[in-house]
Amino acid sequence: MSTRIDTALDAFAADGPAIHRATAHRGHTGTVGAADFRALFRSHPAGVTVVCADAGTGPAGFTATSLTSVSLDPPLVSFAIAATSSAWPTVRDAASLTVNFLSADQHDIATRFATSGIDRFGGPTLWSRLESGEPVLDNAPAFLRAVVTDRIEAGDHHIVLALVADAETGGAHDPLVYHAGGYCAAAPLD
Repeated sequence: MSTRIDTALDAFAADGPAIHRATAHRGHTGTVGAADFRALFRSHPAGVTVVCADAGTGPAGFTATSLTSVSLDPPLVSFAIAATSSAWPTVRDAASLTVNFLSADQHDIATRFATSGIDRFGGPTLWSRLESGEPVLDNAPAFLRAVVTDRIEAGDHHIVLALVADAETGGAHDPLVYHAGGYCAAAPLD
């Protein structure tokens, strides 16, 4: 475990009875188990994107529901990628990447880039390269191109921090959302 996580857990334990009283009534005595943690986030909807990169050995990509806007000035984003992901070596070594935002009718692309052991960039995937060389999905209604500034080990994942260098916002679209273990459209606002 990383030193930062060890320090956080030590601080949690050092806070003493107040924290333990707050969690004891629910039967918790420390960190949340993996099954409970997964169940908690299954009920929390997240936007769906596909992150693409090429570190010189061909394109790689994966479906991400962890994209977060970090800062407006400078424009920074972050996302998480599993250390076991087949795309991690490329993301680890790439200087820049694209984040492709998906529309509500693109669950097939999200599923394709979430599937292990296939050529995600083979047919029927339509993609091209930006002038700067990064792979981008042709049918994505919006995308951003970002330069990786940091990669942080975080448990069984890595957090990637990237400076947004360019963005293509396209037209209005209903976003694809991941919720309760499946893809769906976001509920329209009344």
